[in-house]
Amino acid sequence: MRWIGSGKDISDLFTFAKGWVTGYASDMTSTTGKSPFWLGFRDALPFLLVVAPFAFLFGVVAADVGLDMLQIIAMSITVFAGASQFTALQLMQEAAPVAIVVITAMAVNLRLVMYSAALTPHLGHAVSWRRVLISYFLVDQTYALSVVRFEDQPQWSLPQKTAYYFGVIAPLYPAWMIASILGALLGTTVPEWLALDFAVPICFLAVVGPMLRSAAHVAAAFVSVALALALAWMPYGTGLLVAAIAAMMAGAQVELWRERARGDD
Repeated sequence: MRWIGSGKDISDLFTFAKGWVTGYASDMTSTTGKSPFWLGFRDALPFLLVVAPFAFLFGVVAADVGLDMLQIIAMSITVFAGASQFTALQLMQEAAPVAIVVITAMAVNLRLVMYSAALTPHLGHAVSWRRVLISYFLVDQTYALSVVRFEDQPQWSLPQKTAYYFGVIAPLYPAWMIASILGALLGTTVPEWLALDFAVPICFLAVVGPMLRSAAHVAAAFVSVALALALAWMPYGTGLLVAAIAAMMAGAQVELWRERARGDD
């Protein structure tokens, strides 16, 4: 889910969100002695090492494709999903039809549906306007850090979990926006030997690695990587779609086999 309105609307929304989250952080500090908001903020800081170069690279590529500054900023605000943004830019460079660009970018973001389902038991009972913000800020980092922390802190209340979630995004969102703009402005001055594209795979490895906790996870990861490489020849990156669907099916099948094995025991 993505929310967009006028510049003033966006400013008002984030001012409101900031005040609410800051209030939650204060409340949680007084009741628990350790604020979940600042715990989330701290947990997210290592990701800045890859998010900032990732966003900078997006700005460079977007400018190279021909997007102007307003379009680059609008894309980051309305989409706010690095993998989809890079996918869309790649297809735009290949002069793919608009429908293919949109469908493929949305398909890349299908993982967010699974993220949302996993977080629903923890955050799904929040009031509607908070769920709007939660869904807008749902990215790989907020999901990965939140789901692990919520499992480690089962006693946390909904306000504490929500405060942690917003604490995670607090350093990441502005870093993405600022680095994207800097990339668009300074991209032509960056020497090629810096190889900023390292940030893309490292970012996803940092997210995925700690989550490979079961045979189903490993099977899905293996199938997705193998098929993505094997089907790289398919036009407009459609091989990624096939690989993603096959990976989900493989992971689900392995999980079924494990459940049946436990049942037999």
